[in-house]
Amino acid sequence: MKIGVGCDHGGFNLKDSVLKAIKDSNVEYIDYGTNSLDSVDYPDYASLVAKAVLNKDVDMGVLICGTGIGISIAANKYNGIRCAHVTDGFSAQMAREHNNANIMALGGRITSSDDAYAFTKIFIQTNFEGGRHQKRLDKISNIETEQSK
Repeated sequence: MKIGVGCDHGGFNLKDSVLKAIKDSNVEYIDYGTNSLDSVDYPDYASLVAKAVLNKDVDMGVLICGTGIGISIAANKYNGIRCAHVTDGFSAQMAREHNNANIMALGGRITSSDDAYAFTKIFIQTNFEGGRHQKRLDKISNIETEQSK
């Protein structure tokens, strides 16, 4: 498994906790930046990670901006991306088990380092349940197909 990680300046300080959780899980990662507190635009990093997931350069992604909201909206513009904005452990688990989310978004200004570590571990260690949930994901895919016409 390989995880793509991206953030803007608002998520930069939280990125180390996410990377530590990935490393401690013995999972590979690609850091798509940003690598400083200099102001940057979150859609750029959402695009890098979303495209990496879609191209199968990575299996899943973690994105971080100030709240996690903007970067998740940007990532979800890509057909096939299911980016879940996560604010608690249960949501991290359900995002994977029920929604087969392939990207998790966190808020650097609203999530503690300890929580980011825990949410990341949960997200990458939880599997999709399939079954009745697949039918719902198929309906989402149908919406994406309709929008592409």
